[in-house]
Amino acid sequence: MSSENIPEIAVSSLSLSSAATIVDAALVLGRRSNFKPLTVAVLDAGGHLVAFKREDASGILRPQIAVGKAWGALGMRLGGRVLAQRAEAHPGFYNALNAVSEGRMVPVPGGVLVRGTDNAVIGAVGISGDIPDNDERCAIAGIEQAGLIADAG
Repeated sequence: MSSENIPEIAVSSLSLSSAATIVDAALVLGRRSNFKPLTVAVLDAGGHLVAFKREDASGILRPQIAVGKAWGALGMRLGGRVLAQRAEAHPGFYNALNAVSEGRMVPVPGGVLVRGTDNAVIGAVGISGDIPDNDERCAIAGIEQAGLIADAG
């Protein structure tokens, strides 16, 4: 088979520039809204850290929580809000997920999938520091500022 017959496949990926925009825009909204100090983690579709910032006075567990929110969203291809609802409805299953993920999943709002313009999942954002609804709000704002699609559900 010649290379002429192989269709091109569009590959979506999360650039460092986009990830940095997400982090910075999320933090700007947090400051403007007078939220508690935030920690923001942006992971690519493979679960690798692309960008990260922790504001002064953000708690020492916030980095792990932020990454866990993003990692859980990626692992289940669901936003943290839906993960939280499902964890409440099916605690046994989510206890098992916690075990198989070696405690890396944090199923609460603040973990938001990042979709490219073709709707493919290209990463996830996890934010921790304020109440989960505010964390999620900042994640969505950051993703949208980067010109990408936020999927909290």
